Amino acid sequence: MAGSPTAHPRIGVLALQGDFREHIASLTELGADVVPLRRPEEIASLDGVVVPGGESSVMDKLSRAFGVAEPLAAAIRGGLPTYGTCAGMIMLSSRIAAGIPGQQTLDVLDTTVRRNAFGSQNDSFEIDIPMPELGEAPVHAVFIRAPVVEEHGPGVEVLGALPDGQVVAVQQGNVIASAFHPEVAGEDRFHRRFLDLVHSA
Repeated sequence: MAGSPTAHPRIGVLALQGDFREHIASLTELGADVVPLRRPEEIASLDGVVVPGGESSVMDKLSRAFGVAEPLAAAIRGGLPTYGTCAGMIMLSSRIAAGIPGQQTLDVLDTTVRRNAFGSQNDSFEIDIPMPELGEAPVHAVFIRAPVVEEHGPGVEVLGALPDGQVVAVQQGNVIASAFHPEVAGEDRFHRRFLDLVHSA
């Protein structure tokens, strides 16, 4: 672990844009020591990081402007446990379909993710998705201008898919990503799975 391996791991939530406050609240409730991440020098003290939902192109620009993108990508490649939701999934992905010109990613998850796969804000929806890896009860998933995983490499485990087969939750080693917002639905199993990664790192 980068920080001190205690019962209260130090988690950074990228807080440049998006719904970082909801993730901070969810993780704090689960007993983590959660801090907003805005500067590159803060990364070394973290035991894990969350990249929240928001606007992926804006988050990309800000993360580069603040100098966070490259050191964060390096830390994740080095094994820092990471969880990304919605725009965070796009940020972590290696490839973007329908990205805006010049949009970049952290390139730490072997996936091709399509932005706004389900349309605009008005096309947001909720659905219960069976995810045996996270327990018997289905996961209540809230999709808001959500992406979808169009392709993934052999090292990527599918955690959840819609009834039509579209992949919406994945894990590759130390990186978990979901196209939906558990932090909005009061669903804590993804955050628990992430913290299990942190504790075993």
